Amino acid sequence: MDDRLTGWTHGFVGVLIFSGSLPATRVAVAQLDPLFLTAARAAIAGLLGGALLLVLNLHMRWNPVSLRRLRRGEAFGRQAPGLPSGAEILSLVVVALGVVVGFPLLTALALRSITSAHAIVFIGLLPLATAVFGVLRGGERPKPAFWLFSIAGSAAVAGFALAQGGGGAGIGDALMLAAILVCGLGYAEGARLSRRRSGWQVISWALVIALPLMLPLAMVLEPPAWSSVGWPALAALAYVSLFSMLIGFVFWYRGLALGGIAAVGQLQLLQPFLGLALAALLLHEPVGWAIWAVAAAVVVCVACAKRWG
Repeated sequence: MDDRLTGWTHGFVGVLIFSGSLPATRVAVAQLDPLFLTAARAAIAGLLGGALLLVLNLHMRWNPVSLRRLRRGEAFGRQAPGLPSGAEILSLVVVALGVVVGFPLLTALALRSITSAHAIVFIGLLPLATAVFGVLRGGERPKPAFWLFSIAGSAAVAGFALAQGGGGAGIGDALMLAAILVCGLGYAEGARLSRRRSGWQVISWALVIALPLMLPLAMVLEPPAWSSVGWPALAALAYVSLFSMLIGFVFWYRGLALGGIAAVGQLQLLQPFLGLALAALLLHEPVGWAIWAVAAAVVVCVACAKRWG
């Protein structure tokens, strides 16, 4: 399997995992404070990411076979899971601000005042934001035809979401727009760094950098009585901590690094539809025939973007 196809495969798995983020967040904020949710998911994932870095670093140092594979560039990316350089730390801070703190917090706050259907307006703009930052930060130069299909796919998703209604104009819209911008930057910066370090290293180090802030914050904002928090909210917290915050990024950053930030980023056009399918299954939200028609149009746009990305 060539790098381009591998990148698209990893990217799709990442999008599939991320598709459950908004429904899970909507369930969690029904009983958990958005600030606590943001801090807790980052703290839990940060502890796991730190443990992963420690264990695999020790494994690489003490396992001669793994060390030889690393030197040949066959294991864990191009660098060992050692300490990042000064320049890498700056990039990791950008990643942390974008996808560890910014996007989770802003979407959690927004989903307290707008519906998930209304939020799709902005999720549909995420691929375009990722592509723009891919040009600005990743040095990519997609062809004009790529931009045509990228804009068409974003317009299809946004048009569908606007037609669904859902209200919530105002502060909720502003929060979602800010979330999309910081997330697009975090995606592009992480993908750029993943060309030197593998995706699991990038997200793990970003989580570790945020941990000294997020862990104490989570402890301070902890619910006074966990017995009052139902299992759906706890399950949602577990999902966004383990999958949305860590595992999803392992696949996503590798996909962006191998297949191209702008090109693979178009797979995010499928995320709103996958998320709505999960919302219909888990939250019993109605999903009509129109979503499948728009989804078909989006698939065409993604395929064309892949062809000319």
